[in-house]
Amino acid sequence: MRTAFYISDSTAITAEAFGNALLSLFPEEFNHVTIPFVETVKKAQQINKQIEKSFQDSGMRPLVFHTILNAQVKEIISSGAGISYNFLDQFVAPLEKVLGVRAKPEKHRTHSIHEQTYAIRIQAVNFAMANDDGVNLKNYGEADIILIGVSRSGKTPTSLYLALQYGIKTANYPFTEDDMVDVLKLPNALRAYKEKLFGLTIDAKLLHQIRSERRANSRYASLKQCQMELKETENLYRREKIPFINSTRFSIEEISTKILAETGLQRRKY
Repeated sequence: MRTAFYISDSTAITAEAFGNALLSLFPEEFNHVTIPFVETVKKAQQINKQIEKSFQDSGMRPLVFHTILNAQVKEIISSGAGISYNFLDQFVAPLEKVLGVRAKPEKHRTHSIHEQTYAIRIQAVNFAMANDDGVNLKNYGEADIILIGVSRSGKTPTSLYLALQYGIKTANYPFTEDDMVDVLKLPNALRAYKEKLFGLTIDAKLLHQIRSERRANSRYASLKQCQMELKETENLYRREKIPFINSTRFSIEEISTKILAETGLQRRKY
């Protein structure tokens, strides 16, 4: 199996994101290795030995995606046994020409703890945790969005991702079996914030599988129960004209992005 290295003299988040995005286009499997903070010649030389060993072990030249600013370190990594892809070299020079301004690279600038949105995102994460699973209803007025849906449909991970990545204050509220004794109705606690509601649903068989891992052979996890809860919930969404998405075939990243696109909520990351 070919190895893909993601290397940087900073966090390697950018190299990893770009590299993974490119490799996802190809129907191949890769061994992924992320190496951050390659800031010295000595460290670069050590990494080159690791790349060389990977080449020898697999017989395939590793792919090396990097975003290194230090010219000497960059030269060492680029001259190694791997096939080098430097994202900064590909884009900086053309962008300088368009903007008419020389780039002034600074390590750690893009992910600094002092960036303007850092505090916003941390506050959003704290909000998501404090308002998870309907345990706290009094702060819904502060929420940017309130995710609703049955248990295990993806509300909590989506809430945390929206908070951490985009600074979106997200609460979430679960519909339970007790809510469905008769026809599922929108709780009064949610009706006052109806314009903030966004629903999640999921394939009944997948929900059955997920719940079975949590409570095997229980009524809660039975396929019949999952089908009933999802039917009631989706009927509520349509009846109340609440936007919703089926999370079955999407990653948390895709679900979150689709929610932002549909609601028009502004990202607070940059």
